[in-house]
Amino acid sequence: MTNYVSAIIVAAGGSVRMGIADSKQFIPLLGKPAIEYTLAAFQNCHLIREIIIVCREQDMERIRAIADEDGITKVTKLVPGGASRAESVRNGINAADARANYYAIHDGARPLITVEEIERVTEAAFETGAATLGTSVTDTIKIVDGYNVIESTPLRSQLRAVQTPQVFEKDLYTFALENAGDNLINFTDDCSLIEHMGGEVSVVKGSKQNIKLTTPIDVIIAESILKERAKGNAV
Repeated sequence: MTNYVSAIIVAAGGSVRMGIADSKQFIPLLGKPAIEYTLAAFQNCHLIREIIIVCREQDMERIRAIADEDGITKVTKLVPGGASRAESVRNGINAADARANYYAIHDGARPLITVEEIERVTEAAFETGAATLGTSVTDTIKIVDGYNVIESTPLRSQLRAVQTPQVFEKDLYTFALENAGDNLINFTDDCSLIEHMGGEVSVVKGSKQNIKLTTPIDVIIAESILKERAKGNAV
């Protein structure tokens, strides 16, 4: 059976740390809204069959217009976000095509994702049932107590900075979602849902370029990367 992968693009968050009133999805990167880059990558990935966008209701018309103008034909639905990230994802998968047997869940504010990365993590999920992109940690990480005093230093070789897409087999993910109970609001990424029920998630090597737009400095970095890509240079 050919796998049917529904991409759930989570674009419902605010922009408090960015310091702007508008949604992060519309931040201009080299003159184009950030969400345009995100959608183009999933549109151009042959493994993705449809795109569900989860966003604020006031952003729906603008995002739909961007998708239409750019010929993003895989967008099938735009649905409103929930009170938490996990609830937003649930709204997205509830709107997915009944044929979907895998979900590729991605942060809309990670516009530098590439088609090759989407393919790599999705193919890993086909083999294992659950996979995420991630990168090695270069800084030394400290665990501190409630008084900001260092308690321990985990081995850097065992640490990964996890990114998105995070891709899951449908039944595995829905079972994890249903069994999260009242803790749903506490899960900040989708891998945590699988971990909570004792499942395993494979980490696929990602790229340091796959940054999330969170603070103003991220916009400067993203535009620098895009300029180098346009020249055909590695960053």
